[in-house]
Amino acid sequence: MDSTQAHLLTQLKQRDPNALAALFDQYANPVHRLALRLLHDSAQADDVVQNTFLALIEHIDHFEGRARIHTWLYRVAYNDAMMRLRSRPGAALEDDDGPEMLPAALIDWKGRPEDVLAQTEAVSEMDRAIAALSPRLRAVFTLRDVDELSTHETAEALGLSESAVKVSLHRARLALREQLSAYFIERRGNHQEA
Repeated sequence: MDSTQAHLLTQLKQRDPNALAALFDQYANPVHRLALRLLHDSAQADDVVQNTFLALIEHIDHFEGRARIHTWLYRVAYNDAMMRLRSRPGAALEDDDGPEMLPAALIDWKGRPEDVLAQTEAVSEMDRAIAALSPRLRAVFTLRDVDELSTHETAEALGLSESAVKVSLHRARLALREQLSAYFIERRGNHQEA
């Protein structure tokens, strides 16, 4: 554990409200983003954030520092969100993310102008594509590519092996590329017709 983490942990165990506020300011939005991606329900995502930080307050004395505090927060949030998903009527969550997916259509991604992705329509399409992923793939993609956690931190947060994180991230990226390739091919066709 590095000195910054050790100092923060000491402050949290001493119930320093400034340390808790700083941690909340830094991680409430990323925890909410993860929960929202999994649950597709803002009110439930808010509840996950609240439960995550309440768990931190209740259990900080038992936190040994083997994991980083933020990966522990993600783990608590992920478990809470998955419990909520499992309790939904008709919920069928699979641990397996399915067979390896290969894109049906290929598109040159390196030449795409960045302003196309910034357009509201493209952002909405990206959100729809992420929402179509399994909960595990959504969680891995969100933590690795959106929140930029390392493979090790993502594995700790989700209770997976590092190799499982790598495979899940690869599958998530392929699925997203497949869905977004279809979108851009259709978009390109519409522009050529106009």
